[in-house]
Amino acid sequence: MRLPTDRRAFVVVLDACGVGALPDAGDYGDAGTDTLAHLADAVGGLELPTMAALGLGCIEPIAGLPPAAKPVLHGRLAAIGPGKDSTVGHWGLMGVSAQAPLPTYENGFPPEITELITEISGRGWLCNRPYNGIDVITDFADEHLRTGSLIVYTSQDSVLQIAAHIDVVDEQSLYAICGAVRTRLPAEHAVGRVIARPFAGGPGTFARTDGRKDLTLEPPGRSYIDALHDLGVPVHTVGKAGALMAGRGIDAQHSGPTNAPALTKTAELIDTLESGFVFTNLVDTDQLYGHRHDVDGFAAALSEIDARVGDWLPQLTDQDLLILTADHGCDPFAPHTDHTREYVPLLARFKGHGSRRHDGPIADVGASVLKWLTATDEPSLSGTPFL
Repeated sequence: MRLPTDRRAFVVVLDACGVGALPDAGDYGDAGTDTLAHLADAVGGLELPTMAALGLGCIEPIAGLPPAAKPVLHGRLAAIGPGKDSTVGHWGLMGVSAQAPLPTYENGFPPEITELITEISGRGWLCNRPYNGIDVITDFADEHLRTGSLIVYTSQDSVLQIAAHIDVVDEQSLYAICGAVRTRLPAEHAVGRVIARPFAGGPGTFARTDGRKDLTLEPPGRSYIDALHDLGVPVHTVGKAGALMAGRGIDAQHSGPTNAPALTKTAELIDTLESGFVFTNLVDTDQLYGHRHDVDGFAAALSEIDARVGDWLPQLTDQDLLILTADHGCDPFAPHTDHTREYVPLLARFKGHGSRRHDGPIADVGASVLKWLTATDEPSLSGTPFL
């Protein structure tokens, strides 16, 4: 089969930018959530001229974003499985659904997990309960520095996070501890992600470094990335997107611990990549602003993304597919600081988009990337191309 080798596809995930509660959101405590609409109301309207022109305001009413006269293909997409975190969101975009909810720990981890961490690390532990990732460092750093015990915590999501000061446990050693925990977790406690959270500084100045590392559960089934890889299509990821797919089928994983380097690397790939697929995660709207309910920071981050997307558009040709979407919500007005179970936006710019609306499952993104790059379908996977 002859592939259209000069084609490129770019999927950019605006982490946590949901556009309205899913029908089952109440089961997650998220009834009535709507991240972008509520954020826009809180700041007196969003100023996103590029995404407004692409049609973000056509998806749902969002203050400051009038419906575009000539939008690209636009709509909203629904999750294809249980959960509301980045792991299942990125899996879903690539056609993979968790068969059952991944385990969560609202009361902290059971003794077999904390004992495993101690056995692997030779250290004790602190906290062991759901906690905000910034507050947990503030509240436990002094004791951690005094005792050397690891700061172990979770959230409403299926995550096991281990934080350590770089002067107590250097980053490579923390990665090794988290990697061993990931490998040895019993099947019934196979969380979506084990996350290393190194931090630095002193009292009053403690801050997480850019050395975060996500060790993700292997996707439970074949994905559109696997299909692309099997057909010889180059696959690049930027930011945590590669880690969330456990690196499977990916040719190059580019660092992007915050939006600035992730946006720069994506721009470089747009400028230099001859063909293939780029899967980018822009994390700041989630980890820096969404979880902290920082509406001004959230809006400013979106403005920076909008400006960079505006820079990209003139570089794209008729051989390129650009998709802007998200993985879940993180409504700043939810009664908690965790993710929210929401639809995600779809803006897809490609030759022949026809300014259509398309609503469907989140897996339509991966199906469309495969179709665009290879002119083939993968009937065994969820999703239908919207091309």
